Amino acid sequence: MNRRMFLGCVAAAARPEILGVKVIDAHAHLHHHGLSSWSEDDRKVIEAADKLGINQLCCSILPPERPTKMESFRECNQWLADAIRRFPGRILGYCFVNPGYSKQARDEIRRSVEERGFVGVKLYNDYRATEPVVFPIVELAIELKIPILHHAGHTSWLAQPQPRISDAGDFAELARRYPEAMLICAHVCGGGDWEWTIKALRNAPSVFLDTSGSVADEGVVEMAVRTLGADRLLFACDMSMTASVGRIRGAEISDADKRKILGANMQRILSRRSR
Repeated sequence: MNRRMFLGCVAAAARPEILGVKVIDAHAHLHHHGLSSWSEDDRKVIEAADKLGINQLCCSILPPERPTKMESFRECNQWLADAIRRFPGRILGYCFVNPGYSKQARDEIRRSVEERGFVGVKLYNDYRATEPVVFPIVELAIELKIPILHHAGHTSWLAQPQPRISDAGDFAELARRYPEAMLICAHVCGGGDWEWTIKALRNAPSVFLDTSGSVADEGVVEMAVRTLGADRLLFACDMSMTASVGRIRGAEISDADKRKILGANMQRILSRRSR
């Protein structure tokens, strides 16, 4: 068996549709158009989703510079709107903004949700989640009934951690201030100490945790289900697609909990705005 055949068999074995749920990747990305291969790379993302049984991907496009300029996030959101039309029914849009441009960021979010049909907000590490500059973004998300997916990691062990990166403790604090907000803490398997992250969210019942990341440690999903409950977990890949599907497929949890994680929980979040 050659490599292509082997990978094809692995992908087929990972397909989750036998659980009878619409599978939604809650944390995905398309490619910045500064890359000459962006169109082909985006197509490959959709092809991978097809092979793995992922029905929809909640995507953002991020510019490379930090802090992010207003012109850059506006451009990225326009590219994402174009991609939603290019891949009908497959892409759900997160509006990426830098909260430092307070009015312009809020205008961009409102336009993207109300005119382009975007389903949420994506924030990176331009600011920590607990900085007051973020509060107007959270208040607008509450008004629009949309979630905020926020880059995260507990990375104190790194020699040079990302400046202003938020961790689960920050989201717990923000949730106490805004308990009605739908906050998603990103990539438990790609943000450092995943055990610390799970434990830090125990008393923050309104915060969701996405399961994405390239770290392949055993027991992550099982601990998260025991500690937080399956209702608070969201299947996500953050581009580590086969590993992320396998992480849920191989978890020693019930099929009912897998169905919640793979798509039912995200559908519940999305339904809040439609109601």
